Amino acid sequence: MEQSGFYEICGWVASICLILGYLPQAIETIRTRKTDGIALPTFLMTAVGGICFMLQGILHKPEVLWALFITNLITTISSLIVFIIKLKNDYGKKRKK
Repeated sequence: MEQSGFYEICGWVASICLILGYLPQAIETIRTRKTDGIALPTFLMTAVGGICFMLQGILHKPEVLWALFITNLITTISSLIVFIIKLKNDYGKKRKK
């Protein structure tokens, strides 16, 4: 196997592993709306990091790094959704007090 083929396979395997490792928490949070054990800065920083990696994937020359872009698109959207749920939950608790 040539180096570029191995490089591409490693990227896609890493993408699949990261998505499968991250999505269960995001899906559970979206489904249950429970965010007590979640640190707000974690999901904010994950989203910011994902946006930066998406930019890196798009701006990579001579070709776009699709594995990097797609992985971080999925994790960024998930992080932002969890972040918004967490904000709503935390804000709602403060208003009730």
